[in-house]
Amino acid sequence: MNKKVVLQDLGVKDYKKTWDYQEFLFKGIVDSKIKNRREGTSLETPNYFLFVEHPHVYTLGKSGDINNLLIDEAKLKEKKATFYNINRGGDITYHGPGQIVGYPILDLDNFFTDIHKYLRFLEEMVILTLAEYGLKAERSEGETGVWLDVGTPFARKICAMGVRASRWVTMHGFALNVNSDLGYFDLMIPCGIKDKAVTSLNVELAQTKVDLQEVKQKLLRHFESLFEAQLIKEKALI
Repeated sequence: MNKKVVLQDLGVKDYKKTWDYQEFLFKGIVDSKIKNRREGTSLETPNYFLFVEHPHVYTLGKSGDINNLLIDEAKLKEKKATFYNINRGGDITYHGPGQIVGYPILDLDNFFTDIHKYLRFLEEMVILTLAEYGLKAERSEGETGVWLDVGTPFARKICAMGVRASRWVTMHGFALNVNSDLGYFDLMIPCGIKDKAVTSLNVELAQTKVDLQEVKQKLLRHFESLFEAQLIKEKALI
């Protein structure tokens, strides 16, 4: 099993370009697995972890409800935001400046073949990272992602998740609000869940800005530990 994971930080990148790049990497892994099975070989399959920060964009998962986007096309343009229907699970999500988006593109045959466990590990990575900032983050039963003050009237989401998997290969991932403009969340019903708030790390810490690179390093350290992975940094190809 290949537990090496190629880490690429794409910086600020258009959503569609990043999605196409994800699909390219995803297809390469799937094709390798099909070839191995067809030819009876056992060549190693690669794994990737992409970091990216997107310009303002709303994405709707394949089981989502378009009515959870509360603005029309004209308002999207006014807010300098784009919209895409995409092929992950989940409902509507916002990505934008100040948010850390992570796309692990892993062959789970290299780790464990359990999507439920995979999602719980991604949540745990974020929970452990937030604990380093003195925040008690939790899961909310039946609601994928990471929350604060679960079970109280003040429950608020700080990290959204939505993945796609085929032949045990994953894509899409998580979006952690670090220095996010929370006003953009008011223009949708986040993940289709009404009457629950959204927050950001800088708001919780009462800071103007939190160092994004510092948060990324904490996330990666916990990712390596949970997945027993070895990260190898490479320059992005896009």
